[in-house]
Amino acid sequence: MLGLYRGHSVTVLRIFPYAAIKFLAYEQIRAAIIPNKQHETPFRRLISGSLAGVTSVFFTYPLEVIRVRLAFETKKDNRSSLRSICKRIYSEKPTLKPLATDYASGAATVAATAVNTVAPRAGVINFYRGFSPTLLGMVPYAGMSFLTHDTMGDLLRHPKLSDWTTLPQPKNAPSGKAAPLRSWAELLAGGVAGIISQTVSYPLEVIRRRMQVGGAVGDGHRLRIGETAKIILLERGFRGFFVGLTIGYVKVAPMAAAAFYTYERMKTWLGI
Repeated sequence: MLGLYRGHSVTVLRIFPYAAIKFLAYEQIRAAIIPNKQHETPFRRLISGSLAGVTSVFFTYPLEVIRVRLAFETKKDNRSSLRSICKRIYSEKPTLKPLATDYASGAATVAATAVNTVAPRAGVINFYRGFSPTLLGMVPYAGMSFLTHDTMGDLLRHPKLSDWTTLPQPKNAPSGKAAPLRSWAELLAGGVAGIISQTVSYPLEVIRRRMQVGGAVGDGHRLRIGETAKIILLERGFRGFFVGLTIGYVKVAPMAAAAFYTYERMKTWLGI
């Protein structure tokens, strides 16, 4: 059973700063982009959420790579500690593709020397494998997550539904703040937000994970986004970009629901 929780300690270590930065950044960015109700549009909500997600992932991505690698090693005789995984990722060197055999030997030597000099051999850069697709995926994921949650909140607070979906406004609530949703309504809004955001960003999620484990499988060649996408397309076709989406729903829907519920309730209790 412990194999199902490989990498969980790093997940807990990562999610605290990730969620804190994401929600804080969203409130600050949203206040700047949407200073009042007249400026509140779906596009501005989308951009606010996307920028918040990008901000948070900048600071926490190395922990995500470590978590994926820990979870990847499930065999009892091949388990690594957090420290050993970090050392291994740091020391991994990319395998360069062999040059074409029809090149002249002198030109091939010069080209190989140039590539070896320019290409990063090891180091901190290894903790940012898959960073590009993560940034690209975070734009629709975080953007659609916050947009859907806020839109669902507006719908559930509609005058025709508010008697069944909202709670009385707390005494310490800031002026102009919308009434808090009931527990089931808040969980519903967060769950729907998780499902929609997961759907639109899942292909990039598949590419990202394939790139992150590149040092543990294959020939060690550091794949780019285009190369990874091409491999997935050749192996499984278009459906390959959605492998595991169902189990993704099972994970993301309750996770997003719990995250938004906790976030909104904490703001209510703290009078924010």
